[in-house]
Amino acid sequence: MNRGKRQRDAFLPVESAGPPGGWRARIHQVIFGIDTRAGRTFDIVLVVAILLSILVVVLDSVPAIGGRHADLMHALEWFFTLLFTVEYLARLLTVRHPLRYAMSFYGIIDLLSVLPTYVSLLLPGSEALLDIRILRLLRVFRIFKLTLYIEEYTRLGEALAASRRKIMVFLSVVLMAVLILGTVMYVVEGPEHGYTSIPTAMYWAVVTMTTVGYGDITPHTTLGKAIASFMMLLGWGILAVPTGIVTAEMTARRFDRRHGPARLERACEACGSTGHDTAAQYCKDCGAELPSGPAGR
Repeated sequence: MNRGKRQRDAFLPVESAGPPGGWRARIHQVIFGIDTRAGRTFDIVLVVAILLSILVVVLDSVPAIGGRHADLMHALEWFFTLLFTVEYLARLLTVRHPLRYAMSFYGIIDLLSVLPTYVSLLLPGSEALLDIRILRLLRVFRIFKLTLYIEEYTRLGEALAASRRKIMVFLSVVLMAVLILGTVMYVVEGPEHGYTSIPTAMYWAVVTMTTVGYGDITPHTTLGKAIASFMMLLGWGILAVPTGIVTAEMTARRFDRRHGPARLERACEACGSTGHDTAAQYCKDCGAELPSGPAGR
């Protein structure tokens, strides 16, 4: 059984739900269904509740509001937490495989959206992490059937995953540059100008190469300023590299989706024909030998 079918099966009503009309089946239809009026109403009410609960967390962090209405904010926080806890337990109760749902993306987010309040009983202040409930708004794509947005999210995730090795190589080169140039600045400027250690100089190098420029540490010598200027210019190019990697991967995947996974944009140098199979060695139209990679690569 493939992965997609297993995931769909995980959210089916429990087998012990009884005949049609059983209470578990009816609750499942309301919680997971979007084709019924009750299910759609439930989802919209859920989204409103999520937004209100996040608003409570944000307002509670404001001293002028949280201090004056501490009891009200505390009561509202527990009200929403208990509400989402009951909803989470109802989801586990009405699916065929509760553990599989609990380990799914939405299941983990549902759990994390209630845990901070309970953890705050042991670690005061952790209730501020309830902002993670904002991730539950991803359900809005399912509620309003915005499938095109889901496809774009999926495509972006696939492009990032496919680019991970290139990005790791890029980051390793950047870290080498930060270490070397930070060490050079430590030697050139010295502790008297704020470069008290190599890690501190590396921090300055990261801030400079990312063009953030906090200004808490600045070079004072002529040579140090020259190195800093070089790093600032280098930073512009560095910022463009990961963007180009991901963009190229997304473009390639968009082409693959349009023409099929077995097609590659390799143009025949003899007749200009394109759309050849990945393993093809000769042009399908004129028989000339094909280049080893896609055109333009």
